[in-house]
Amino acid sequence: MRNSASDVADITDAVHLCVDMQNIFAPGGLWATPWMDRVLPTIVSIVSHHQARTIFTRFITPQDPEDRGGQWQNYFRRWHQATRKNLPPAALELVPTLNKFVPPAAIIDKPAYSAFSNPALASLLVEKHVGTVVISGAETDVCVLSTVLSAVDLGFRVVIVEDALCSSSDVGHDALMTMYRTRFHGQVDLVTAEELSEFWRE
Repeated sequence: MRNSASDVADITDAVHLCVDMQNIFAPGGLWATPWMDRVLPTIVSIVSHHQARTIFTRFITPQDPEDRGGQWQNYFRRWHQATRKNLPPAALELVPTLNKFVPPAAIIDKPAYSAFSNPALASLLVEKHVGTVVISGAETDVCVLSTVLSAVDLGFRVVIVEDALCSSSDVGHDALMTMYRTRFHGQVDLVTAEELSEFWRE
């Protein structure tokens, strides 16, 4: 059961946090998310209405696996093609359709899954007196998941735009949507982009 529109309170003091809509995850990229193109027009619509309140994140891979600690070294040895030594620089840029909104939209680079793995993000949100993060992007069951849980831990209200997420795993995506509905009531709201436009008015 998803949140009904009547369950969603007005969205105020918010930013749109768009996670990792980068060329590396676009069709044809090393980590292609096949249905990114399907949600891209929805994300463009959200950004176009909230340009100055949008923050894009970019997952920035290390130059070499040894530049990261712990299990990340093993991860990037396996994915050595994704290290910056082997990856075309454009792969880590935002997809062109979204990059044109910067500025006034901002970019935060991050070294790990969660957007909050870069401490500058939390500082920026506090500086802007943000109470709510509206989340879109890729991938539902990896970087978006990690970002959502970090935001919940930090006390932010989280609004997930469910038709503005994409994953390379339908099973993973569906499982996460079920988890949010059943386990995070009161901290996480699920809305469609159409409902977002109704409840978030700057």
